[in-house]
Amino acid sequence: MTPGLLLLTDSRLPAGSHAHSGGMEQAVKEGLVHDLASLESFLAGRLRTAGAVAAGFASQACAGHDPVELDAELDARTASPAQREAARTQGRLLLRVARRIWPSPALEELAGRLPSPHHPIALGVTAAVVGATPREAGAAAAYHAVTGPATAAVRLLGLDPVAVHRVLATLDLPSPDGLPAASAPLLDLLAERHRRSPVRLFVS
Repeated sequence: MTPGLLLLTDSRLPAGSHAHSGGMEQAVKEGLVHDLASLESFLAGRLRTAGAVAAGFASQACAGHDPVELDAELDARTASPAQREAARTQGRLLLRVARRIWPSPALEELAGRLPSPHHPIALGVTAAVVGATPREAGAAAAYHAVTGPATAAVRLLGLDPVAVHRVLATLDLPSPDGLPAASAPLLDLLAERHRRSPVRLFVS
């Protein structure tokens, strides 16, 4: 794993990842998440749904597939307007920061074509710039999908941060073999993943 990819998964990177909870506020409000056990269930569900989708698209963006086409496909698969707006805000912030840290033609081209890409698209293109593989980019996107909600749960419920990180440590991030290679049919992969593991998708 490259140092650049480690920076991309660091919540301290000033790219706005801390500002979005992945639906945790609503889940807490509705009583769906109220303790460590329910948080673990929420995070596992999010990892297998939103996390799997983000991983697939980040992987494909890192592999060099057209980011505009991928962005449109991801937009069509994000049912909640609030989630779409949040993903684009996060993508825009990540792209702005990435262009300053890792100046490159690829990031300039992305900014020119998509000033506010979905976060997984910005993450995938940036991951390629820092020398990460498509599968590493996918794992980073899946990781991002659960760490934001976990951090929000600590704040909203006053949970023990160490206990919450223990929950994160027990989650099964997609293995390298479970993420799409550059030539894998993305929609077939996602359809098969959801067919095997149907769970509720939490959205804000």
